[in-house]
Amino acid sequence: MSAGARPLALVTGATGFVGSAVARVLLAEGFAVRALARRGSERRNLEGLDLQVAEGDLTDPATLAPACAGCQALFHVAADYRLWAPRPDEVYRANVDGTRAIIMAAQRAGVRRIVYTSSVATLGIPKDGSPGDEDTPVGLADMIGHYKRSKFLAEEAARELAQAGAPVVIVNPSTPIGPRDLKPTPTGRVVRDAAAGRMPAYVDTGLNIAHVDDVARGHWLAYGKGRIGQRYVLGGEDLSLRQILAVVAGLVGRKPPRIRLPHAAVLPIAYAAEAVARLTGVAPVATVEEVRMSKKRMFFSSRKAERELGYIHRPARQALEDAVAWYRQNGYLD
Repeated sequence: MSAGARPLALVTGATGFVGSAVARVLLAEGFAVRALARRGSERRNLEGLDLQVAEGDLTDPATLAPACAGCQALFHVAADYRLWAPRPDEVYRANVDGTRAIIMAAQRAGVRRIVYTSSVATLGIPKDGSPGDEDTPVGLADMIGHYKRSKFLAEEAARELAQAGAPVVIVNPSTPIGPRDLKPTPTGRVVRDAAAGRMPAYVDTGLNIAHVDDVARGHWLAYGKGRIGQRYVLGGEDLSLRQILAVVAGLVGRKPPRIRLPHAAVLPIAYAAEAVARLTGVAPVATVEEVRMSKKRMFFSSRKAERELGYIHRPARQALEDAVAWYRQNGYLD
């Protein structure tokens, strides 16, 4: 496809959950889109989209310059989102080194604006239970597990490059939920299992639920209105896990789980699951990192994005409704 007169945007992670939603928003806004995809990667989320595919890998810098050539915008959405990995160094290579490499390649190619997708995992959580935001104090020592540490270091790298002149705006999605979550993500897995009746109990935690399409729209708003070097939480509605499971149960006509498990009871299960995973190479059904993170309620405020970008979000129930409908239509609940 020739981009013609349309501005061209490179989207990393466009084959994934959030990235494919971002690609759809860009196409709707009149951009031509080039998707960076690894050779042999799953590309169902690109079916039916009028875009280019550039084969490349964040861990192979030589492939990034051709992908960036001729682009006006870069949306760096890709990340290694594994809460357990047999080789943690792979997570850092993709998330930290890969972020630095793609931003530098874009800068050399003359890309005018870069939107980097970080995560609320890099933000602090107030001890009083109030929602966290872009200014809540936090440090690397507060990051639980390799994924969160890698995203924290990647965001630091993006901010340093912005200070050195790269036109980077940072967005921090909370917990995106909705259609096209192919893998699915850890939270999507919870929604899928609850809808399928495979979640008899829960732990006391909470999440900020945002519709993936609202998060994608937030990326577009950050491109047009975000300030260089600033970060913006793209969130939705704060709900306890019990509330989330109750909504999902209502959508499928099931009774919500009533057994609340203490974190101390779940942690040994996660350790055992990871031990089995190390022997089999198959990702565990529960990870130590997930259990440790669940001790805190991940509640966040999007007021800065609402104020500066015009960001808006729909109710969490609609995000959950759309996710369950997509899982049902695609055979995930069989």
